Amino acid sequence: MDTINPLSGSSPGGEMEITTIDSIIDSTYDKVNGLMEASVFAIGIYNEEKKRIDFPGGKEKGVSLPFWSVSLNEEGYASYCFKNNIDVFISDHDREYKKYLPALPNAKVGENVASVIYLPLIYKGTPIGVITVQAFKKNAYTQYQVSVLKIISAYVAIAIENAEAYKKLNLLLHTLKETQAQLIQSEKMASLGQLTAGIAHEIKNPLNFITNFSELSRELVDDFLSAKSEDEKKEFAGYLKANLSKINEHGKRADSIVKNMLAHSRGKAGEKQVTDINQLCDEIFNLAYHGMRASVPDFNCEMKKEFDQALPKINIIPQDISRVLLNLFNNAFYAVKEKSNKEQQQGVLNYLPQVLLKTKFFNDSVSIAIRDNGNGIPDDIREKIFEPFF
Repeated sequence: MDTINPLSGSSPGGEMEITTIDSIIDSTYDKVNGLMEASVFAIGIYNEEKKRIDFPGGKEKGVSLPFWSVSLNEEGYASYCFKNNIDVFISDHDREYKKYLPALPNAKVGENVASVIYLPLIYKGTPIGVITVQAFKKNAYTQYQVSVLKIISAYVAIAIENAEAYKKLNLLLHTLKETQAQLIQSEKMASLGQLTAGIAHEIKNPLNFITNFSELSRELVDDFLSAKSEDEKKEFAGYLKANLSKINEHGKRADSIVKNMLAHSRGKAGEKQVTDINQLCDEIFNLAYHGMRASVPDFNCEMKKEFDQALPKINIIPQDISRVLLNLFNNAFYAVKEKSNKEQQQGVLNYLPQVLLKTKFFNDSVSIAIRDNGNGIPDDIREKIFEPFF
């Protein structure tokens, strides 16, 4: 029998978020127990997915009960009350059970109760669960206690619905955060794919320099070893020192490109770093151009650069700014490519694609301007460019 015994006509197990529901049960029990005898007390919540009533917990002689559930297909007071939306009020269990159940339900463990009240929990006209108080003596309750419990149940229903809504809201927020993180990572990997061709081109230059200076240095070592005078040795040593400086310089350049690529691809949030904006803009500008050239081999464009040499280094997250710049450069190159194709189709041969990158420092602010001589953004799209997911 489901007279608040977790082993009686129930199926233990299942999981339910009870952080807030548990506080509702405890608070309601304290109030009810002060108004009437509540040897046994519980609140059940309807689980629509599993077609059952879940009892996250309850009290028996003041001791907390573990989670249990009651199927709507079971013969019991909880299922009867919920399905029929009818109050169950029993003063002498052994004699009055027939008003609600076909057979006398007995507790599988512990004492049988004698007095029982089950009330449906109603929220906006819809049953969402049940509340019950039970006693081990007969005639423990009157209609007055039923009326009092009805008033309490109305507030309990609202509290439970709010708790469930809060739970669903937290779940939704968690899902949105996960989705946002996935979208950000997808964007990072997409932009990294766009950068790949440019990175290959950019890293090839310093590696070529390193290879050439290394071969030259090897020859200088032979010359140094065969030198006949100290003056000649000093001269060759000077050349070697200069070559090693160049190898170091271009090695750092290659290392910088690789580090930027790794930082760009990492899923975790970047850290702010003191950054040379001119250098960063120049790197991304070149990478974007060679990326476009890799996908459109016949693409040509004049790249104009106007860097403010007075620009101070500033504290930014480089990979975030890099992605913004990359998207702007890609859009600019795409715009001039589209216009170039259109002009050629119309027989216009004097159009020269051009993209301008300009930095400026004024009023303690840094400005990065990117301008192209393409077709521009159509009016119907311009209104939507700041809409999410456009």
